[in-house]
Amino acid sequence: MTSGSVMVGALLAGMAAIAPLSSVPLGPSPALAQSVVDEATTIRVYEQASPAVVAINTRDGGGSGSIIDASGLILTNAHVVGSERVVTVRLSDGRSFQGDVVGYGQDRLDLAAVRLRGTPRGLPTVPIAPVNSVRVGQSAFAIGSPFGLQGTLTVGIVSRIDRDRNVIQTDAAINPGNSGGPLLNSAGQMIGVNTSIFTTGSGGGSVGIGFAIPTDAVQTFLASVRSGTATATAPADRTRREPAPIALDTTVQGQLNDTSNVLPDGSFYNPYRFEGQAGQTVTIAMSSQDVDPYLILLSADRDDFSVQDDDSGGNLSARISVQLPYTGSYIILANSYGQGESGRYQLQLSQTGGGRGGPAPNAPNNAPSGALLRQQGNLGPGDRTLQDGSYYQEFSFQGRAGQTVRLRLESPDFDTYMILLDDSRNRLAENDDASANTTNSALAFRLPRDGQYTVLVNSYQAGGRGRFLLTVE
Repeated sequence: MTSGSVMVGALLAGMAAIAPLSSVPLGPSPALAQSVVDEATTIRVYEQASPAVVAINTRDGGGSGSIIDASGLILTNAHVVGSERVVTVRLSDGRSFQGDVVGYGQDRLDLAAVRLRGTPRGLPTVPIAPVNSVRVGQSAFAIGSPFGLQGTLTVGIVSRIDRDRNVIQTDAAINPGNSGGPLLNSAGQMIGVNTSIFTTGSGGGSVGIGFAIPTDAVQTFLASVRSGTATATAPADRTRREPAPIALDTTVQGQLNDTSNVLPDGSFYNPYRFEGQAGQTVTIAMSSQDVDPYLILLSADRDDFSVQDDDSGGNLSARISVQLPYTGSYIILANSYGQGESGRYQLQLSQTGGGRGGPAPNAPNNAPSGALLRQQGNLGPGDRTLQDGSYYQEFSFQGRAGQTVRLRLESPDFDTYMILLDDSRNRLAENDDASANTTNSALAFRLPRDGQYTVLVNSYQAGGRGRFLLTVE
């Protein structure tokens, strides 16, 4: 799911048995290693795909689009065309055509289709990648018209696949005007339609967290367009809320409704901003009698920090307790798990530890320091894999020299395996089973120095998948 001015939903646009970790390619991280794309591949992808990427202009703005078939059918975002029935489409070769908006995505799906008038000939097209072929860590290429500069290419990786929300997260720079353009793989195939970003400030620039609608949703939408069953009713224009300030040790009452922002999956959210210190432990809790709360926490200035939670607060309430890795602004998204859920909620932000992991000011010495990290998630297809084919995810926390941390990885679905790394990605400790009577993992370890540490959430066996809860205290 998700800084500063968060404009989401409209973009202005196991190891083999127990293999030694030295045999596992952990440093640098697979994602980082793959972020440096071969130059020849980059050039080939651009030359292959860019002729079929168009600029779309409306009376109020515009964005990008992809020619999907040689008859002149173009795929873009619903928020790019807005309520316009006719738009101007400029091809990469300089030709311009009028285009009729012939369908919109349903249930807040941010897709629209445009058909060119005049039956132009010789149109290039963007091929669509097979459904479910995208993988975390693979190269990603975005082509579009950011700030009106048509045919601009940016390169990154697929950072995350959120299968619950059905969105692809990428660090390829996406800016105003990229909306509606293709996110491509190294074969030049469309793996998604760029739809939204997390951004700082009213200028709307990218901070490296962008989202794309994946090909399963794209193919379903295109089938409805071609069959004539796609809705011709434009979605209502939406206001875009700026993050509201929220102070530590504060509780606010809010409401998710049609005036809230919308994530690409169609769920409502309201953004909040607070200032945090590196090493400070905060707890965010969201409860509601009307909706199933979902929380997302981001750094406003960095793209390498994101924490999400659904039900850790109990009774469908969401709760995040985490030690902040940076000093600066953080963004909270008060969100609902389900598409279009609306109703009242309560959001509480509290400090459970001071800077550098110490006690909060004026707190009694026996006050609980809180968890350094608490992460609930799902392990499985779409995640990175070790050499034995087992899935893994990475989570980081800040620690200090001499601090003893206790880590626990629990799952009702798979045999867990946990690995602790330092900031140079050296193995410090690992565990399979906390005892002979459980397949959950546990560690107690004294940290050697101040800095960032990484926990690998892994399955003991290749193919192990399912729910997990990671706690670091």
